[in-house]
Amino acid sequence: MIRSDKAARVQKILAELYPLPPIPLHHRDPYTLLIAVLLSAQCTDVRVNQVAPRLFARADTPKGMAGLGVRQIEAIIRPCGLAPAKAKHIRALSRILVERHAGQVPASFEALEALPGVGHKTASVVMAQAFGQPAFPVDTHIHRLAARWGLSSGRSVEVTERDLKRLYPPEAWSTLHLQIIYFGREHCPARAHAFDRCPICSWAASKRRAAGERQIRQRRPARRRTPPCRSWARRSACRPASATPAGRRPCRTEQPSPDGE
Repeated sequence: MIRSDKAARVQKILAELYPLPPIPLHHRDPYTLLIAVLLSAQCTDVRVNQVAPRLFARADTPKGMAGLGVRQIEAIIRPCGLAPAKAKHIRALSRILVERHAGQVPASFEALEALPGVGHKTASVVMAQAFGQPAFPVDTHIHRLAARWGLSSGRSVEVTERDLKRLYPPEAWSTLHLQIIYFGREHCPARAHAFDRCPICSWAASKRRAAGERQIRQRRPARRRTPPCRSWARRSACRPASATPAGRRPCRTEQPSPDGE
């Protein structure tokens, strides 16, 4: 099957499963969407939707957010992870929006990507979902599925975005972005995936791809937890005296001998 035919069949299946996919991040306007997307880096949408309302209760405009201290923002968003960096970026970009954009989120890739903490993917999400502009945000999940389905070589996120844009018309980009995200969560996980049961992988993924992923899973060592030492002698054997935490008196077996040996 040639790539264009495969792309059309994928789109048909996604449209049947998710005819009107909702935007997963809750927001009220372009600014709250921008902040929510920034918070979602290495964090689940569910967690962002729990934390963001608490932040927006304190400030939901660039002017209000710029008036908060970095530590205030950081304390609120800590459950999202990477809080120190995210807090600095949120306050800095809010100040820039006030000073250079009259308190409004700019509707251009160039201006968005010039803001602290805003990369191409974040800018693409805002342009597509806040302003309705043609954009195909590609995160690691879409990048993985496009390669798994044979729609892209998967050499890089940039290559995947280029390949998907070539396969689909601009008016379909934003919807497909959401549909692929939902499909990946519900049908196509990164690990322990049953290719033969997947509505798309069962026919789109090559046998070589499926076999390769199975081999990777089989080679991945199982995590083993070392049981704690229960005796002074065993604890000493497992941990050298140099590893004794500062401020704690070493046990008898961790004490150096009188001759220094």
